[in-house]
Amino acid sequence: MPQSSGGATERLNTIRQTGGCQRTTSSSICLLVNLRALQFFFVAVIAPLLPATLVRGALSTGAIYSLSFVDINGNKLSTADGHVTVLVLATKSDWEKAHEVGDRIPDSCLGNPNYRMITIVRFTRKHGVIVRNVATAFIRHRMEEAAKRLQKRYDAQKIEHDARSDIFVVTDFDGSASAQLEEPAEAAEFRVLVFARDGKLLARWSDVPSAKQLAEMLK
Repeated sequence: MPQSSGGATERLNTIRQTGGCQRTTSSSICLLVNLRALQFFFVAVIAPLLPATLVRGALSTGAIYSLSFVDINGNKLSTADGHVTVLVLATKSDWEKAHEVGDRIPDSCLGNPNYRMITIVRFTRKHGVIVRNVATAFIRHRMEEAAKRLQKRYDAQKIEHDARSDIFVVTDFDGSASAQLEEPAEAAEFRVLVFARDGKLLARWSDVPSAKQLAEMLK
């Protein structure tokens, strides 16, 4: 027998409601997937634009680093070659700060072949050959001044050794030395780091450490 119009209408409404729920659920799932895909897209696009220091992170105290440099006289240096190394990262304007660090090195380390101080002079802008030559000559002059200061301490301690041979300076014109320390070439922050004989980072300061702080690290 033919079904009543009321029953047919009721079933039609049920079908519509069910279909509506299915469409709503499907739309929600699609929206969620699209949002997640969009988030992934933005992360993938932004990540390469982040500063290297945020991606890689700074050097960590307690970790071992074998960093290699060539100083102004062609000496090959490393933070993991058996020396306890005091590494100073500075710009030309920080030269006096680097002097202060040297003056605060304990007397027990003077003339001791197991200890070494390396100063990296970082240039925050690119320079041509002529300017580089002038800057290098200026740095050599400052090195001679530093050698005279150090020699006075050697003489006072009766250390028969040429202080000039214990001064190591790296000119960082292209940012390659700074990059090893995970410092961007355009940054101008002053840094003092102490490495053990095997390259283990013992301490890190953003200003000149006190004589006591250095002595504790250089025992």
